Amino acid sequence: MLPINHFKRALQSGRAQIGVWSTIPSPYVSELIAGAGYDWVLLDTEHTPTDVPLMLSQLQATAAAQPPEGMLPAHAVVRPAWNESVLIKRYLDIGAQTLLLPFVQNAEEARAAVLATRYPSAGIPGIRGMGGSTRAANFGRTADYVARAAEELCVLVQVETAEALDQIEAIAAVDGIDGIFIGPADLSASLGYPGNAGHPAVSGAIDDAIRRIRACGKAPGILMVDEARARECLALGAQFVAVALDTVMLRNGLDAAAARFRNPGQASAAPAPGGY
Repeated sequence: MLPINHFKRALQSGRAQIGVWSTIPSPYVSELIAGAGYDWVLLDTEHTPTDVPLMLSQLQATAAAQPPEGMLPAHAVVRPAWNESVLIKRYLDIGAQTLLLPFVQNAEEARAAVLATRYPSAGIPGIRGMGGSTRAANFGRTADYVARAAEELCVLVQVETAEALDQIEAIAAVDGIDGIFIGPADLSASLGYPGNAGHPAVSGAIDDAIRRIRACGKAPGILMVDEARARECLALGAQFVAVALDTVMLRNGLDAAAARFRNPGQASAAPAPGGY
């Protein structure tokens, strides 16, 4: 049976999905995170040493997680290192159902992303290569996988430059695009404020982008580890929001504990920021 993509269903129904961004390339950590109670977890390969075989183990670990009672394990969203058809094919074949494709600048690149996730068939363009015994098809046991795969695939594209923001409506109009993610770190650099995603000009551009994406009928997404700002984005209509970053949480916890014991009686320093 083809697994249901509950994350895609939630976005289609307008329900917000709270996620965590994971950059630690370890199945052990993936399972730990997936059982915490988040709706989704971003498994990154763009800014990590993760490769396809390791991602397979991370997907298996995520699916095996034991979440809080009444919840599903966090849905795995895989970010390939680039919007490239061979990478897309390989991650889909190992069972990824939702992809976040970085640095999509225009409708043409968004369309290429969708085509790479679709099998060619009568009247439907697509360039995904056929592989009948892949893990995604339960090693060939899911007889209707090729015919129905697109139903449960979720394609998210990342806009991260001023030029891409200008193209939001055109990108959103591409059939098969389920959501548009705003990359705050690269966007801050593109707008002239590198490393300062909280600058008023960057925040204003993000707010405007969220409204425009939602107005197009597509799901807006963002990574925002500042809780107050994350809640603002949700109130504006962002639907898939990552509110924590595993490496930052681990670093801050370790640094704070070490500081308390190095300097007994002194308050811990404020956590260092972080973001992708």
